[in-house]
Amino acid sequence: MGRTSTVVVVAGLLVLAGCGGFGGVDDGNGTAAAESGGDLEIHHIDVGQADSTLVITPSNETILIDTGDYRDDGATVVDYLEAHDIDRIDHLVTTHGHADHIGGHPAVIEYLETNGEGVGAVYDSGVPHTTATYDAYLDAIEAHDVTLYEVAAGDTLPLESDGLEATVLNPPEDGTGDDTDANSVVLALEYGDFSYLTTGDIDEQAERRLVETRGDDLAADAYQAGHHGSSTASTDPFLDAVAPEVAVVSSPLDSRYGHPHDEVLAAFADRGVETYWTGVHGTVVLATDGSEIDVATEREGPTDPEALLERKADAQSSLATEPNGGERPRADKVRPSFDSTPARTLPR
Repeated sequence: MGRTSTVVVVAGLLVLAGCGGFGGVDDGNGTAAAESGGDLEIHHIDVGQADSTLVITPSNETILIDTGDYRDDGATVVDYLEAHDIDRIDHLVTTHGHADHIGGHPAVIEYLETNGEGVGAVYDSGVPHTTATYDAYLDAIEAHDVTLYEVAAGDTLPLESDGLEATVLNPPEDGTGDDTDANSVVLALEYGDFSYLTTGDIDEQAERRLVETRGDDLAADAYQAGHHGSSTASTDPFLDAVAPEVAVVSSPLDSRYGHPHDEVLAAFADRGVETYWTGVHGTVVLATDGSEIDVATEREGPTDPEALLERKADAQSSLATEPNGGERPRADKVRPSFDSTPARTLPR
C-alpha cells in the first residue's frame, strides 16, 4: 500500500479546478501537495444519509458511484458536476438498488444526456428493487438508450487510464440470492501503489465471504465505510483484511440511524485509522499520484475517531428516535432484462 501524507484543507473544495486535476492543496508552507495533472481524484460528495462518489481518473475519465437519495432527486450531484465543469460520466456504477444510492440516477442521466455529453455505460449487480425510484432509473436508461451491464466479481471497468484498474469484487459470479445489500457492487481501485475500496451496503455475511474468497484483494489505503458506517458492516475480520490508513463515512451528523455506529468508530480508533465523516467534514476529496494521499475537506474537523465519537454524542444526544423511513415498495416490479452479459473484462 502507498505512503500516506494527509493534508486537510478548508474552503474552496466545492469549486476545484474543473475535472482536469486536483488543482493543488496548500500544505501550510505555500507549496502544492497535489499538483494538477496525473492524479487520481476521489470525491465523496456530501449527500446526507446517502452515497455518491465521483472518481476522476488521471486521463480525465469519470466514474460516478451512486447518486444520493431520491428525496434530493439528483440535485446535489448535478450541482456538483456543473461546478466542476463535468458534462459526461463515462462509467455510472450502481452499487445496489436502494433509493439512497440510486435516488439521483434518473435526474443525472437526464441532465447529462440532454445538456451534456451523456453517460457512457451503467454497471449494475442485476438484482432489482421494488420501488418507484428503481423503475425511474430503468426508465431513464431505456429512454436514452444507455448501455447497461450486469457485473460480477472479476469484471473490470474498461478504463483508458494507464496504471489505473477498477475491479469488481462482488457480487459473486454464481450469485448470492436476491438480497439487495449482499449483492452490492464492491469496487476496488488500484493506481500505482495506492488502493481504494468501496463496498456499498454489504453486510457481515458478505464481508465474511469476501475475506474468505478475496482476502488478498481487499487491502486498501483508503476505504469508504460500508453501509454509511453501520455496524452491520466494517466487521473486525473485514477491517483486518482491508487495513486502511484512511476511512470515509458518508452520513449526516444527525443520522436518524446513528451512523456511523459507535462500534465502527471504535474499531477505526483501535486501528489508528484517520477518519473523515461527511456529516462533520462535508464533501471529502482524496487525491493521489499513486504514492501519497492528500485529503481536502469542505469543513474543518477532527479526524481522530475518538474525537468524532464525541462530536457524534454531542450532536445526537437530543435527537428524537424516529421510525425508519423510505419509499413504499412496488409489488409489481419484475427483474429487469439486461441487454447483454459482458465477458470478465467489459468492452469499451
